[in-house]
Amino acid sequence: MQYFSKKKLILPEGYFVNSSQIPLAKEVNKLLVNCGCETFPNKPLSQAIKKSNFFFTIQNEFKNKLYGFVRVTSDRGLNANLWNFSALPDDNQQLYYSILLQVTLEKINREMPGCSISVQAPASSLISLEENGFILDPNGIRVMGYKL
Repeated sequence: MQYFSKKKLILPEGYFVNSSQIPLAKEVNKLLVNCGCETFPNKPLSQAIKKSNFFFTIQNEFKNKLYGFVRVTSDRGLNANLWNFSALPDDNQQLYYSILLQVTLEKINREMPGCSISVQAPASSLISLEENGFILDPNGIRVMGYKL
C-alpha cells in the first residue's frame, strides 16, 4: 500500500500558529463576524476556550490581530469536535483554514488516535475541509443545533 503525504503548508512571513496564548473572546468574536458566523457573549466564549482540550490561532508578529482560530473538545476516546473554525476573509483565507486543519488534525491523530472528527464551520471553509478529507454530511447525517 502506498501512502501519500500532503505538502507541508507555510504561512506568509511574519505569521505564526499559536497554541499557548489564550485569545481574547472579543477578538475571536470579531473574527467570527468577519466570517459570517454566529458570535457569543464574551464571558461564556472565554470559558469555552479555556475549557477546550486545545486551540490554535494564526497571528501576525507585527499586528495584534487574529487571522485564524479553531478550538477542539474531545472525550479523548471516541470523538473530537472542532469549534469556532474561522479565518479572516482575505487573499490567504483558504491557506489559513488549511494550516489550522493541518496542525489540528496532526495533534488529534497524535494525542487522540481513533477519534471520529466533526467540525462546526462556515461555508467559506468548505474548500479547505474537502481538500483535507472532510465529507459534507456523510451518509446523510445532519447536525442540528438548539438555541435557548
